[in-house]
Amino acid sequence: MSIKAGLVGLPNVGKSTLFNALTKSSIPAENYPFCTIDPHVAITEVPDARLDKLMAIFGSGKKIPASVSFVDIAGLVKGAASGEGLGNQFLSHIREVDLILHVLRCFEDSEIVRSSDIDPVDDYEIIVSELMLKDYESIEKRLPKLEQLIKAAKQKPAELIELEQERTLLQEIAKAINDANAKRVRELAGDNKLPSLPLLSAKKFLIIANVAEHELENDAYKNNKHYQALVTKFGAELVIPVSAKIAFELSQMNDTEAQEMMNLMGLKERSLDRIIRETYKHLGLITFFTCGPKEAHAWPIKKGISVRKASGEIHTDLERGFICAEVYNCADIFEYGSEAKLKAVGKIRIEGQDYVVQDGDLLNIRFNV
Repeated sequence: MSIKAGLVGLPNVGKSTLFNALTKSSIPAENYPFCTIDPHVAITEVPDARLDKLMAIFGSGKKIPASVSFVDIAGLVKGAASGEGLGNQFLSHIREVDLILHVLRCFEDSEIVRSSDIDPVDDYEIIVSELMLKDYESIEKRLPKLEQLIKAAKQKPAELIELEQERTLLQEIAKAINDANAKRVRELAGDNKLPSLPLLSAKKFLIIANVAEHELENDAYKNNKHYQALVTKFGAELVIPVSAKIAFELSQMNDTEAQEMMNLMGLKERSLDRIIRETYKHLGLITFFTCGPKEAHAWPIKKGISVRKASGEIHTDLERGFICAEVYNCADIFEYGSEAKLKAVGKIRIEGQDYVVQDGDLLNIRFNV
């Protein structure tokens, strides 16, 4: 499945440097606004130690990890919703992503261009205000059309109820936008409650706190007042501390060199691994596997879908001709070591089309077309 996370922020907050680190790519990252004009898209692997273990057990010749696409979107400015900077173009790029990664600068550096004092909470508010203004514009266009549809549906009770519910919801969202209440907008419109009009300000998000290089050492960032302000506002689970500069340097090293640098700095894991993992988690994704001697393959799917629908991620023929699936979890094969032993202890089971796939399941789909 195609999943996109967009890096969003004001100019010169470290988005492009972070993007280069996430994707090991090399796009421009210059010290002036609008260095990134077209959105750059790259695919990066989702770290998953289970896949390496499965590859060893099955003697697989190839490893295919799950992946997430990251989009580096040019810096927004105040007034973007009315076309300031390259506003309309940038906002349309945000519309295409599934998750917003708000990159917020939390360090002082006189050599990096900035028109005001460092205030990541204020930076976030500027961005979200622009998103809400654009959403308000979309709602204003939708409401007159809804009135016409409601008049035309007077003899269609079921359709009329849906249209009237949408009108009420849009009116409540418009009020929340007027009140500058972004949290209320997300409550009203989040989780696809408004499929006819996906709103920018209702998208799921994470906060990337870009701290100074030395503040990563032994968790010194916890004393950074800007980081603390973000945690107070959003909660620690939504705020990921990163030094974009260190992340990029680590991404350019081999594994041994990177681990040595991390040990020196007291880092338990790469910030990028956490960003990728949390992105995956906040998009509501889980992973199932297909494994054999040719390849060990991780497949990302939305949590809660049936095995028949999941099989369509492998190939549409499997979903179309689905009969049943042999299923077991990777935790079981890690314990017993082989499929033969799993069969001997009755750990491999047959599931029908309505079985809900669990994270870590291994699937062998039986089908006929």
